[in-house]
Amino acid sequence: MKEEKNKYESRRGFVKIFGKLLAVVPLAGLPVLLSKNTSLKGYVWQIDPYKCIACGECKTACILTPSASKCVHEHALCGYCDLCGGYLKEGAKSIGTGAEVQMCPVGAITRKYVEEPFFEYTIDEDLCDGCAKCVKGCKDFGNGSLYMQIKQDICVNCNECSIAVNCPAQAVSRMPADNQYIHKSRPV
Repeated sequence: MKEEKNKYESRRGFVKIFGKLLAVVPLAGLPVLLSKNTSLKGYVWQIDPYKCIACGECKTACILTPSASKCVHEHALCGYCDLCGGYLKEGAKSIGTGAEVQMCPVGAITRKYVEEPFFEYTIDEDLCDGCAKCVKGCKDFGNGSLYMQIKQDICVNCNECSIAVNCPAQAVSRMPADNQYIHKSRPV
């Protein structure tokens, strides 16, 4: 009988210890598990050019002045047109380089003559304030070679990006840092 009691106590002791381990080990490992799932190191905020509606919220929503979102020109898609919808205002009376005919309010887009009827357009990122007017014009009257991107050399990678929070198209999301830019010329 004494042997049975010891056997019973040893089983009870085993179950007690095993039960404590079952309760403690997952709790001890939970912070490690959560830190891996919620850690955003290695991720950056980025605008999906296929979802972006060029509303201009990037300019005003970003905590930085000027905004970390900038217009990008995908030269591989550009038609190098004389009548660029991202460069010239709709209904412009003349074609030229004057501020009165340019879509960009800060003059961040320059055009350089290549040959008749082709012009090369470049974006001065230091001047670009992220208003997306040129992007809207390029989408509406061009081929979409101008689009918005969050420049990672400027962005402070906020935990809750105010551009992402305020984006009406929900076009801003986290991207892996090793593949941080979505290029329109490459398939998604």
